Amino acid sequence: MECVVQGIIETQHVEALEILLQGLCGVHKEPLRTHELCLKSGPNLGLGASEVRLLCDLEQPEPSWTVRHVGGAMRGAGAEQISVLVRPMVESKVSKNALRLFYALGYKLDHELLRVGFAFHFQRGAQITVTVSTVSKMPKLHAIEEAEPVTPGIQLVEVTAPAPSDNYSEVAAAVSSFCEYLAPLLHLSKPGVSTGVVPTAAAAAASLMSDGGTPIL
Repeated sequence: MECVVQGIIETQHVEALEILLQGLCGVHKEPLRTHELCLKSGPNLGLGASEVRLLCDLEQPEPSWTVRHVGGAMRGAGAEQISVLVRPMVESKVSKNALRLFYALGYKLDHELLRVGFAFHFQRGAQITVTVSTVSKMPKLHAIEEAEPVTPGIQLVEVTAPAPSDNYSEVAAAVSSFCEYLAPLLHLSKPGVSTGVVPTAAAAAASLMSDGGTPIL
């Protein structure tokens, strides 16, 4: 299982967000450059549609591959009462031949993306990861160098944390608590719930920059 929230921020305020995250997390950022391929199952793989994502980490000296399967969001009264989305998620390292394998199994390439930005990994009541990235689409198959931003001037911010299926509430609370610190710059919500750019972002960013990169907690 994982807990996840997402939001957007204007590229001009990303530096201020980075300063804030550096102060909150106490760790250095890591560069992010990921080629993401979304594969969907063909009709011969059962009644239900299946979707997997192959992620190629292009920041490594030798590109490494991961396969990720994300299930449907948790539903019910409990899910409605928390501000983060809880869903099953399984991922595993795979070889560079994974794409060929999934094609042989009947999967088809639905779309591919390039995510470029940075990430923070830290412990704060849970093992939390924050990624800030420009999401780009490719005009031609695997044309990474020709990738074009889906929303120019806007970057995606995602906060995730793994959670045990029998005790996700503590992780969800940790993620929600952390997100409150980011509220002046952006609003984070469940994926699919669009909240737009926060009106206070410009003033908050200016304040952070003038403070010399030392957020007051």
